[in-house]
Amino acid sequence: MSKYFQTLIRIFKAKDLRKKILFTALIFFVFRLFAYVPVPGVDIVSLKQLFASSQLLSLLDVFSGGTLANFSVMSLGLNPYINASIIMQLLQLVFPKLEELAKEGESGREKINQYTRYLSVPLTVLQAFGMYILLKNSNLINAVTPLTILSLVATMTAGSILLMWLGEMISEKGIGNGISMVIFAGIVGRLPISLAQQGALFDPSQIKDVLIFAVMALVVIVSIVFVTESQRPIRVNYSRRASGQSGASSFIPLRVNQAGVIPIIFAVSLILLPTTFARFFERSPNVFIANMSQNLDRLFNPQGIMYNATYFLLVVAFTFFYTTVAFNTKQISEMLMKQGGFLPGIRPGSSTKSYLDHISLRITLFGALFLGLIAILPSIGQSLTGITSLMIGGTGLLIVVSVVLETAKQIESQLVTRSYEGFLKR
Repeated sequence: MSKYFQTLIRIFKAKDLRKKILFTALIFFVFRLFAYVPVPGVDIVSLKQLFASSQLLSLLDVFSGGTLANFSVMSLGLNPYINASIIMQLLQLVFPKLEELAKEGESGREKINQYTRYLSVPLTVLQAFGMYILLKNSNLINAVTPLTILSLVATMTAGSILLMWLGEMISEKGIGNGISMVIFAGIVGRLPISLAQQGALFDPSQIKDVLIFAVMALVVIVSIVFVTESQRPIRVNYSRRASGQSGASSFIPLRVNQAGVIPIIFAVSLILLPTTFARFFERSPNVFIANMSQNLDRLFNPQGIMYNATYFLLVVAFTFFYTTVAFNTKQISEMLMKQGGFLPGIRPGSSTKSYLDHISLRITLFGALFLGLIAILPSIGQSLTGITSLMIGGTGLLIVVSVVLETAKQIESQLVTRSYEGFLKR
């Protein structure tokens, strides 16, 4: 225990690191403050009852950081920005100029991030207007006037853009990845409320189910830590001319979960589209459209096979897609050739690429299946125990544990860097 206290003391003694942590805490405070500033003209009480009765809406509320149930000015969360990121990733496969821009290093990535921000604005406006239609169909808006519509759309758009800016400020001046940290803050911020609700509804006759749920949660946490930290090291040898010494070697660390929580975040944005579409048009005056919307809503019931199968497949597909982008075997093989590196027993060039593709496919398959199982774990847990708690379900746990591990690694690396700086000053 004293070792952890010593580490905390070292962290807060480091001036730069202390400033980053305090800055991140300040952004969290601002985010949670705006999470309780409601958009005017909405029946909040009825809205909370609607969210409490729908597991799908509760899942959407998790990724908005609890702002959607309160219908705050940030109720859209980072969904428009995430959707814009998906579109930009796909456009890189279609337009060679964007792909070349992504390979230009930091300047290219910054340009793509700028395009993503621009694309987020119209998507935010569309989603805000769609949210208005959903609230209108559910009779949750007190007054319907052009001024009400304009103020609602403008307020929600401004709130979402502000949240996107807060996330980028964390990435730039704080600790961790901004998007993941904002979602993490929302989940942790709502955790006490979720636990209090479960405690209020606790029935002594459910003690067996609660114990099963607690064991499942513990197993999930251990599994997430194990898979997140697991990696397949690929040895790389360097020629004497390139290394300057005989027998020099290094390793390419291929992580089992190379994509982190990104596939689940992307998949949630897409799995909600059919039900959202159905909610928009379920009260359409056209009988055919209304019936189709109702059938679509029933088909994608969060407890249904269709919803969970689609969710699982989306997570698996996005895991492979994101890993392919992050672990570009062609670029790695070309870089090794330029640096005089080679894999033992593998010829440089296309053979190295084929070998890396083979290893990456096998490792990513396991990671993708694990993420897919984690994504649908809340439905499995509810069917086994009858307890609904998305906040401490698989998706929430994966985000919380992954963010904590990545942030801890970042802090540790900065502490190690400062140790080397102190050694050099001596």
